[in-house]
Amino acid sequence: MSTDFSWIRPEPHGIHIVPGDCWVDPSRAVAKALVTHGHADHARGGHGQTVATPETLAIMKLRYATSDGATPVAYGETIKLPGGVDATYIPAGHVLGSAQILLEHAGERVIVTGDYKRRADPTCPPFEATPCDIFVTEATFGLPLFTHPPIEGEMAKLLKRLAAHPERCVLVGAYALGKAQRVIAELRRAGHRDPIYLHGALEKMCRLYEEHGVGLGELRLVADHTKEDMRGAIVMCPPSALNDRWSRRLPEPITAMASGWMRVRQRARQRNVELPLVISDHADWSELTRTIAEVDAYENWITHGREDALLRWCQLHQRRARALALVGYEDEDD
Repeated sequence: MSTDFSWIRPEPHGIHIVPGDCWVDPSRAVAKALVTHGHADHARGGHGQTVATPETLAIMKLRYATSDGATPVAYGETIKLPGGVDATYIPAGHVLGSAQILLEHAGERVIVTGDYKRRADPTCPPFEATPCDIFVTEATFGLPLFTHPPIEGEMAKLLKRLAAHPERCVLVGAYALGKAQRVIAELRRAGHRDPIYLHGALEKMCRLYEEHGVGLGELRLVADHTKEDMRGAIVMCPPSALNDRWSRRLPEPITAMASGWMRVRQRARQRNVELPLVISDHADWSELTRTIAEVDAYENWITHGREDALLRWCQLHQRRARALALVGYEDEDD
């Protein structure tokens, strides 16, 4: 096995595909960008050409008003990049449209995962483990203490609290892209058929998900309804609105938050969260290590997260690994 891989370089502002001067998830504007998904720490406007799944391009158009130079690539489709590099987009299971990007050049295979999870999610296709020579993995929850519980239990906890307080509402803080829609879809799967009320900041993204075939049931805007209407209801909002003046229009809200970080009690206390819901759109520790073992790459590149523990795990299991110093990657409230 060659240890060169000089055609692909991790640089502070993204992964550089040298032969074609292309970049994966660059944090600054470039001539040609390959984008894994629509979260702001991976996607941005201003690129000359943006290559992504149709769903990611739609998300970027909504969030960043980007449409010039958009080049859609379907899952499983391979496109030719300059310099003899092939790129194939493979489901990552993170959010709608999220993809791993398989890059092939001179007989070598590199996968850049972006963000990913291994749990089933009714809002996007599941992650596909794909053999490669270099595996670029996130490590957002790269510590052994992070073990995400089954989402069915978290939904049951939410619905039980709602049933116990029919005179109040449960206000769930959830990230606007991916998490809010997943929580709604999982509530529907758990049998909750009542209308769910939305903060205005969530409406357009929920409608975009519906336009791409993700059923979310009846959704209503908080602004269009009275406090009495929302008694005994679930209300969704961005995390920033949980303790905002906006919430005063709600009937004695029980504050909840859906995030993998709710495993850490201090984080829940800092946000004044009464009902922490441990729901993550990232792989937990056991899923990160299982994925590295399944992919069985010659070398693993670890980024944006708790790299040290995952590096140590790789060393203990005789797997080559290195940490990347990429800038601009954040947790985005998971």
